[in-house]
Amino acid sequence: MPEAHIGHCMIYITSSSRAEAMTIARALVDEKLVACVNVLSEAISIYRWQGNVEEAQEIVLIAKTRRDLADIALARIKSLHSYDVPCAVIYDMVAGLPDYLAWIDRETI
Repeated sequence: MPEAHIGHCMIYITSSSRAEAMTIARALVDEKLVACVNVLSEAISIYRWQGNVEEAQEIVLIAKTRRDLADIALARIKSLHSYDVPCAVIYDMVAGLPDYLAWIDRETI
């Protein structure tokens, strides 16, 4: 059974384009704020914005990092993002394979 950890998390992010997603992903990994970012296929988002229901294609990113770096990563995401209110949400990892979590530790600052 994988060991429980409270020191790691994933950050769920949406972006307006694949180019923006790649810019965010590369910056986070290059700066060692995260160990890995999955850049997923397009998603259709339906949301309420300024009183209207909107629909847009977005790219989903999932970044894996240590919990103590998450707020720094969020600030960096916000600085790179084109949205006024970007979606960037932290989900704590409840458990994981110890070798994988150790890899996250080694690959981040």
